[in-house]
Amino acid sequence: MKGLDGLLVIDKPGGQTSRAVVNLVQRWFPTRTKVGHCGTLDPLATGVLVVCVGQATRLADYVQQQGKTYHARIRLGAVSTTDDADGQIREQKVAAVPTAEEIAAVLRGFVGTIWQRPPTVSAVKLHGQRAYTLARQGAAPELTPRPVSIQAIRLLDYRWPTLELEVDCGKGTYIRSLARDVGEKLGCGGYVDALRRLRIGPFTLQQAVPLVNRTEPPPLLPLELAVAHLPRLELTADQAERFSHGQPLAWPTKLPEGHRGATSTPPDENHWAVVDPQGFLIGIGERHGRWVRPRVVLSRQRPR
Repeated sequence: MKGLDGLLVIDKPGGQTSRAVVNLVQRWFPTRTKVGHCGTLDPLATGVLVVCVGQATRLADYVQQQGKTYHARIRLGAVSTTDDADGQIREQKVAAVPTAEEIAAVLRGFVGTIWQRPPTVSAVKLHGQRAYTLARQGAAPELTPRPVSIQAIRLLDYRWPTLELEVDCGKGTYIRSLARDVGEKLGCGGYVDALRRLRIGPFTLQQAVPLVNRTEPPPLLPLELAVAHLPRLELTADQAERFSHGQPLAWPTKLPEGHRGATSTPPDENHWAVVDPQGFLIGIGERHGRWVRPRVVLSRQRPR
């Protein structure tokens, strides 16, 4: 089968790893079809897991760059070795139960660009090894805080000791770390009791494909959705041909009408979604001064 290039949204069930879900999806496609996932979800977490098929696997990093929305249930008054309910739980003595007003004030301090320390049990690499591997070996790695972006935190419900939040955030944000740090600020401890990812960029649960009762590949979402956040650069037929052969192009003095971001540097290191005159995505270009250099080149079957 040719032309199996695109994306799927899976509603990941709890108790399974993201890799296990990919292994199940792999069975829907012919042998040797490339399949991978974007943005790992912990076994405890459920919700949107974007799976890339075929050439879409080359765009996985661009899917992960897009904003995410989570629904989190946080248990206050206790801490966990993994910052979620899958770890060893230790109850904390609480001098005074925090009020809703105190919680709202603390949450406001986590909106914006903040420094966040990843959980000890995480996929972050330290000295070439995953942190969770080191943690299982008893090394208890010290992870360095790093900047992450949280656009909004909505307090949905609070009934001690349970706090429910909806969080809009950027790449690399750990909701487990947020739960831990909010608990520390409140002086009572906290961990994620349940977590559901509602969205990655344009990918939502409404697009999710069931994991069961399927014997053939489902319709795939178009490659263009993987780079929906990037500005778009339309080439002429001649330019598209040269780009597809890996040749750099002179930056156009006048961009097509309706383009986005021509007069400013896009957020992703000046990367552009490059399309041919028919609007098909043919790759990712990176602007270097007066030149656009191919960063990712895709080959696609054109519909007849």
